[in-house]
Amino acid sequence: MRKKFTVLFAGTFDPFTIGHKAIAEQALTFADTVCIGVGVNADKHTMFTVGQRIEYIKQTFANNNRVVVESYTGLTVDYAKTRNISCILRGVRSLRDFEYERQMADINRQLTGIETIMLFPQPQYENISSTMVRELIALGADVSQFLPVGLDAMYV
Repeated sequence: MRKKFTVLFAGTFDPFTIGHKAIAEQALTFADTVCIGVGVNADKHTMFTVGQRIEYIKQTFANNNRVVVESYTGLTVDYAKTRNISCILRGVRSLRDFEYERQMADINRQLTGIETIMLFPQPQYENISSTMVRELIALGADVSQFLPVGLDAMYV
């Protein structure tokens, strides 16, 4: 019998975009479970509370019991170890993202043996970032096209 394969998709997700959703859905094609870990970092000034972010993500995957959403503090690899997860999932949109994520993957592997899987978004999602969406929200723009269906009303 094959061991269940769970990946940890970790991030701040402030806000959780259609790009994030697409990466999680890609991972569900090969992983049994995607654990979405909403990182809490006191040094980051977020637009939405951790509770709001978790609720938004849970609502996005309300009909999918293969997605688990939790918050965590501290190092992502430490959280992964507490959940007995041996693989971190990262979305990579650009060469700059790739270089950063490759370095993090190397460090995480050296520290803990935890591997990293990098997925590339579909072309229509490669320019969507939480930072861009936050800036648009702050300026009063309609961001519904960048958010999972049904969540756009919650983010404004």
